[in-house]
Amino acid sequence: MSDFNEIKQDTETRMEKTLDTLKGDFGGLRAGRAHASLLDNIMVEAYGSPTPIAQVGTISVPDARTLSVSVWDKGLAKSVEKALRESDLGLNPVSDGQLIRIPIPPLSEERRKELVKIAGKYAEQNKIAIRNIRRDALDEIKKLKKDNLISEDDEKRFSNEIQKLTDDSIKKIDDLLSQKEKDILQV
Repeated sequence: MSDFNEIKQDTETRMEKTLDTLKGDFGGLRAGRAHASLLDNIMVEAYGSPTPIAQVGTISVPDARTLSVSVWDKGLAKSVEKALRESDLGLNPVSDGQLIRIPIPPLSEERRKELVKIAGKYAEQNKIAIRNIRRDALDEIKKLKKDNLISEDDEKRFSNEIQKLTDDSIKKIDDLLSQKEKDILQV
């Protein structure tokens, strides 16, 4: 990269993508209510390769405690049912031909605590990703300094800016995590 602005822009973009990934992961953790994004991370074995469930059928939410998947290809109904059963969401789908109903059981206290742990794990993985992005940016800044393209003062100032981006992103992750924990633990 040729200058600090490019490095900073790239770092911001990568950190935003990491936060988006975390939001997607959290969307897949249920908080007691049925919503279609609950099934976003489920992959179905279809035509010899793992396929997102949304690409093999229509997901709908008939009521607050039920999801349904209307499978387009009747031959895939068993695969969809198997993928739902084997997911770590604790679901027990009921197949009715091409329509698969998924009752969302109320969360037990134990399951809620388990989900909070999973949310914490997702948050930690994303914090590590943020730190890796910071490391890449700092390496780029050091390279600019080594090539005598920036002064030592600039190197310090740029490094501090990258650290501020990192701290902001980590704080956003912590905020998202505490919000998700509240959602999960709310009965």
